[in-house]
Amino acid sequence: MIARYTLPEMAAIWTDQRKYEIWLEIETLACEAQAELGHIPAEDARTIREKGKFVLAEIEEIERRTNHDVIAFLENVASYVGPACRWMHQGMTSSDVLDTTLAVQTAEASDIILQNLRDLRVVIARRAREYAMTPMIGRSHGIHAEPITFGLKLALMYDEFTRALERFEQVQPRIRVGKLSGAVGTHAHLDPKVEQVVCERLGLKAAVLSTQVLQRDRHAEFHTVLAVIASSVDRWATEFRHLQRTEVLEVEEYFSPGQKGSSAMPHKRNPITGEKLSGLARLVRSNAVAALENVALWHERDISHSSVERVIFPDSCILMNNMLVTLKKLVDRLIVYPQNMQRNLEITKGLYHSQTILLKLTERGLERKTAYEAVQRAAMATWAGTQSLQENLLLESAITDKIPPAEIATLCTLEHHFRWVEDTFQRLGL
Repeated sequence: MIARYTLPEMAAIWTDQRKYEIWLEIETLACEAQAELGHIPAEDARTIREKGKFVLAEIEEIERRTNHDVIAFLENVASYVGPACRWMHQGMTSSDVLDTTLAVQTAEASDIILQNLRDLRVVIARRAREYAMTPMIGRSHGIHAEPITFGLKLALMYDEFTRALERFEQVQPRIRVGKLSGAVGTHAHLDPKVEQVVCERLGLKAAVLSTQVLQRDRHAEFHTVLAVIASSVDRWATEFRHLQRTEVLEVEEYFSPGQKGSSAMPHKRNPITGEKLSGLARLVRSNAVAALENVALWHERDISHSSVERVIFPDSCILMNNMLVTLKKLVDRLIVYPQNMQRNLEITKGLYHSQTILLKLTERGLERKTAYEAVQRAAMATWAGTQSLQENLLLESAITDKIPPAEIATLCTLEHHFRWVEDTFQRLGL
């Protein structure tokens, strides 16, 4: 099998060194498969396996003359293999090597991304359980709505990244596909059995049908899934950034000893990690658009996709790796301020109990419009004055005629809002 990379994993996958290692393995496997089928001498296949090597600087020098990377590579390998090299690239075209290599690289990158997603979910699950019953205000339109728990918010995050994991697992088989079908995909000069053997030994599936290239809907789907995951990262980075605003300060990114927040203002502790994640998500989304543009190629192939993919595949995979690792660290070290959550809950003096009272009134037979207007009058008085909603509710005879004061006090508690939190956690397997 192909020699494994030694640099930091994700970056190493996309180096020229790694690319040429895979090229050499594909060419060698193809020769070995042809030898097994009796199409070329077995001794020559062994020689290619034993002597096959390349030198990056030499390939680059040859490419300056040939202006063709695959030819430069083959010339360089041939200088080490000798006469047996005549069987290399037999019946193949450049895209057989390029597209199959891209499939190997993407498969390796996908394995890392999948593990990152799994690791992230573990951290989210732990923090969700830690704050399962920590009350905070829920917000709609940025305005206080009704109470939730911080653990429930993180449970929602866990559920979202569960879907991210599922999407990525679903797209993986469609990207782990190679081809050695020749100039227009007909296998005119290379037995389809060679394609099958080479792909299997590389851990890929052979394409059922291809042209000179694998069709780019596969690659576009992969990048689209990355873009959706990046958007989920962005969504939660944005959430934590909002919760860190000074006026809110319910959570805060970890701020290490010696860290500086501003060159001008020594007091600053900025949500720079979340801001970075939001920015990187824009790049991954834009790369998905480029991948979609690559789907429409001329006839059996043109080269318009090639220059794009040399940028977007390493960039998006490396970015996604970084984003998932960074988000995991952010969640793991996130500073949570339950006391500030409680403070913010109290800002609106119990206004968040309005729906509870409304529904109880309709249960007791009051027409909904009348009940809504009575509760709203108490709520507007609470917004404008100093008394709590509970106190203002007691001033509305339409309400007290249906709900005794003692019951109003019972209804205006947090317990009513959190009755099903544990059940939700159980459904999620947390």
